[in-house]
Amino acid sequence: AKRVKEIKMYPENPVVEMIGAKQQFRIVAYYDNGMVRDVTREAFVTSGNGEVAEHDDLSLMTTLRRGEAPILARFEGNYAATILTVMGDRKGFVWKESNANNRIDELVAEKWRRLKILPSKASSDLDFLRRIHLDLTGLPPTGSEVARFLDDNRSSKVKRFEVIDQLIGNDAYVEHWANKWADMLQVNGKFLGRQGATALRQWIEKEIRENTPYDDFAKKVLTASGSNKDNPPASYYKILRTPEDTMENTTHLFLATRFNFNKCHDHPFERWTQDQYYEMAAHFAQFKLEKDPASGKQTIGKTAVERAKPLYEIVKDVNTGEVTHDRTGQVTPPDFPYSANFEDNANLSRRARLAAWMTSPDNQYFARSYVNRIWGYLFGIGIIEPIDDIRAGNPPSNPALLDFLEREFIDSGFDVQHVIRLICQSKTYQLSVETNQWNEDDTTNFSHAMPRRLPAETLLDAIYSVTGSKTKFPGVPSGTRAASLPDVGIALPDGFLGTFGRPVRETSCECERSDDPSMIQVLHLSNGETLNPKLVTDTNVISKMMEDNASNREIIDHLFITGLSRSPSDQERQNLLEIVSEYGDDRKTALADVAWSILTSGEFTFNH
Repeated sequence: AKRVKEIKMYPENPVVEMIGAKQQFRIVAYYDNGMVRDVTREAFVTSGNGEVAEHDDLSLMTTLRRGEAPILARFEGNYAATILTVMGDRKGFVWKESNANNRIDELVAEKWRRLKILPSKASSDLDFLRRIHLDLTGLPPTGSEVARFLDDNRSSKVKRFEVIDQLIGNDAYVEHWANKWADMLQVNGKFLGRQGATALRQWIEKEIRENTPYDDFAKKVLTASGSNKDNPPASYYKILRTPEDTMENTTHLFLATRFNFNKCHDHPFERWTQDQYYEMAAHFAQFKLEKDPASGKQTIGKTAVERAKPLYEIVKDVNTGEVTHDRTGQVTPPDFPYSANFEDNANLSRRARLAAWMTSPDNQYFARSYVNRIWGYLFGIGIIEPIDDIRAGNPPSNPALLDFLEREFIDSGFDVQHVIRLICQSKTYQLSVETNQWNEDDTTNFSHAMPRRLPAETLLDAIYSVTGSKTKFPGVPSGTRAASLPDVGIALPDGFLGTFGRPVRETSCECERSDDPSMIQVLHLSNGETLNPKLVTDTNVISKMMEDNASNREIIDHLFITGLSRSPSDQERQNLLEIVSEYGDDRKTALADVAWSILTSGEFTFNH
């Protein structure tokens, strides 16, 4: 029987000028025998953004407001996607050319011009300094770093580039970015014990400090063998113990594709089939776990329904073990869902062969998925959003930009620091959060910075940094940063980190980390046991400055500089000095209340 080879949707990336106008799509099927047929009436065409455009049963879109809607067409297991842009009233728009720092700016500006968007102005030097420190190191700049940056009379571009180079790769950067991989690799004492979690966290930090090429990093994880005591990345297979679980996690983690939807049937909205699910799982069928004698009698993970496991286990490749297809009941040999050039070898184990295919520069998802993650970490929104969900119905907001970053990453030898530096050096990254009439409704084209609430660990580390206090987490040395805790099971008694969205690390999904606001968070900042004791202790920065006979003005200025990376305005300073004077002799309490007002403000808790 003739089979559909591919479908195409016309027009591609159409632009509708007026809100309320309609756009008809045409779906054309191309068969393997050369036949071409219009299948519009038989295809399913849906809008991925019902607020911008809604669809009927015959591929006709009705526009509802200005914006962009991904449009997905499906026919006989084939898919095509495009973006419908609704322009709306742009009378009076005049495009203004500006100089670009690099190719990123040029590609983003091309879309701004097409959509009649004007970018915001550049962020101020101090806004940039705070943003880059928080994004790259998870810590606000110190008072001395702010002063040094302000005293530097060189051009803003030169100063900014120098700060980027200074931060990338330093100790705070290593801790901050290692924490992201600790989330994704599920560094959790529940699965590994405190010793195993600590060893894996230290290994991650080592790889990031050495800027190990991303493909090598992934290979080390996917092919890890031996005891997880001696080779910490082997913990990956201690956490994910079945071929199916390991495959689902691996495709999600390194390819940003979700194979869990095609286990029981073909994926309803994607090209992935049930056969491919078991073919991929078969790559993880031929390894086993053995107890490492170094475990002694130490075990972990015992519950009422689950046996305890040795503290350390040895991962071994074996020549036995298969996956049975759920529908056919037949043994399924390993295979790949799409082709990619890699150096194949009959002597490779199944895991090694999968790793070679997955990390190939020719793999269409490997490099692409990680540069999109990096972009999402730095902008608060990915070029593909969610940042770990690549699929036909979720196309990139700027395909040319994503293509460029992918190629740059591959050509650099999978150099993560190179991509981070390139993004941070762009004018696009350095734009202000302040909008204008031509970009105030833009949320997907990076025409202005998006205010982002600080992640739980960053928020807590910033509080300790500003108050001059030392952390006291149970079981780790005093002063350990929240971002460098070796195990997600380590927490403060009041649950601050969990309340503010730290993931529990039981999956690799980015969705585990939450930045949703809640009343409990308000209560934590208002009268919780994490912030308030730091403001009244005799060892905090306020007490020390008072002992050194610092004036109220000096202390207020210091709190603003360290907390908000700026000096107070004359009006702010005057208002606060008047408030402090109203406290009379209780100067310490007055200044503690000033610090509290800074540390609970949106300007402090958000990165802008």
